[in-house]
Amino acid sequence: MLKPIETSKAPKPFSAYAQGMEISPGHRVVHVSGQIGVTVSGEIPADPARQHQLAWENALAVLAAAGMDQRNVVDAHVYITDPAHVALYRETRDRFMQGHKPAATLLIVAGLADARLVVEVDLVAAAEAEAPATSAEAS
Repeated sequence: MLKPIETSKAPKPFSAYAQGMEISPGHRVVHVSGQIGVTVSGEIPADPARQHQLAWENALAVLAAAGMDQRNVVDAHVYITDPAHVALYRETRDRFMQGHKPAATLLIVAGLADARLVVEVDLVAAAEAEAPATSAEAS
């Protein structure tokens, strides 16, 4: 079970994220490497909104390959290169998280690996581990 952690002894979140998330024992954990706003064919759109959309689509596609979705995200780190994109980041994150509120960190950085990139999203997700097959089930 994934459990949001909340305390009045730390500031309330500024937007739609949890102060912390707990992963109970018996879960498998997936770390999604930073995904950028690039198409599968390698094109980097000039439009920042399109890059934000693609970065989240790409990160969630990696999760889907592991049998998970946005409800499994426990931590999201997003790097943006322009402080003017904070509202765009929040709107895009909220659309893709569909009401789910993981722990999250937004970092505004001087640049990414390619100067045309404006956003990168990395995720940590967890899901209940499947019980191993018993010898009777395996045969």
